Amino acid sequence: MRTPHVVVVMGVAGTGKTTIGPLLAARLGVPYAEGDDFHPPANIAKMSAGHPLDDADRWPWLDAIGSWAHGREGLGGVVSSSALKRSYRDRLRAAAPGVVFVHLTGDRKLIEDRMSHRQGHFMPTALLDSQFATLEPLAADEPGVAVDVSGTPEEITARAVRALDALPDRTPR
Repeated sequence: MRTPHVVVVMGVAGTGKTTIGPLLAARLGVPYAEGDDFHPPANIAKMSAGHPLDDADRWPWLDAIGSWAHGREGLGGVVSSSALKRSYRDRLRAAAPGVVFVHLTGDRKLIEDRMSHRQGHFMPTALLDSQFATLEPLAADEPGVAVDVSGTPEEITARAVRALDALPDRTPR
């Protein structure tokens, strides 16, 4: 039997991490953790004020997500995290070496449109440019898949499940 992956649903703000993450977790039969819940209050205040986080802001947040992912190794789980830079994903993998990434990708115009219709989220549309400027897509040597965010949440989730199923089994022997 294949050990469930611990999946980090990643991408710029507005790609649907908070929508797709729980749907993917339900399809995989594993728990979901909302990455935004791991932010310290100072990070949320900074983003709410329209200021992008710097690496010093992100390290404790990434460490908290990595700790959760480590605790789910061998059990499976899904957590959302922008994980925009390779160094951020490396930090997550240092804590939980078996994680795989689902990079939600899409056209900037579509993502901006979706962001403009969100209610009650602290990330303003004005920070989208900084997110795209920071983004380093998954490299060929990183465990994960890119999934296009066009279509319904159910279609996106189905694409993610198919892509994850196609990944080689990374269970340690």
